[in-house]
Amino acid sequence: MSTTLLLARHGQTLWHAENRYAGVSDIGLTDEGRAQSARLGEWAGRQTAAGAPIDAVRTSPLSRAIATAEPACRALGLVPEREHDLRECDFGVLEGRTLAEFEAEDPTGAAAFRADPVLNPFPGAEDPRAAAARGVGALRRIAAAHAGGRVLVVAHNTLLRLVLCDLLSIPLSDYRRVFPGLRNGAVSELRLKGGESALLSLNVPCS
Repeated sequence: MSTTLLLARHGQTLWHAENRYAGVSDIGLTDEGRAQSARLGEWAGRQTAAGAPIDAVRTSPLSRAIATAEPACRALGLVPEREHDLRECDFGVLEGRTLAEFEAEDPTGAAAFRADPVLNPFPGAEDPRAAAARGVGALRRIAAAHAGGRVLVVAHNTLLRLVLCDLLSIPLSDYRRVFPGLRNGAVSELRLKGGESALLSLNVPCS
């Protein structure tokens, strides 16, 4: 029995608007981020009206993901569950900074990251392989708990890209090339069945 996971990136935050890395830092939504969350809520309501109900909502423990899920939870009449392993990657010294700022002080480190972001993560950052493993584990637990159902999962850009690569047998080092970025508030549809994974849609806007 397959489970459909509707993967949504949280709404825009101030740091994301400035292209700053916000990994484990708990940064709130901008007005645009709240508008994206509202559109996600409206989309979730339309899913039910169209005969494709959403059975559960799981979120990262970070406030930007929780706030993004709130309108959808209201529309669906569901209480969200938080999943610690859906948190964003820790970006180490890049937390709150841009890649351009890092490159200005460490061009060699920035070039190494661009060449292979998994083998050459930022100083002090979480190992991307460990992040992918915990994210995949979280999605598999969610799928097992809601076998045959549809679950809205609100999480983060880098974590979700790593997870998609892992599940789709794409080398993790290619996550920035294959998935340049997930849009804030957009939904990607993933189907899990046993050990098989299928990506049915990517980065679909909710408007």
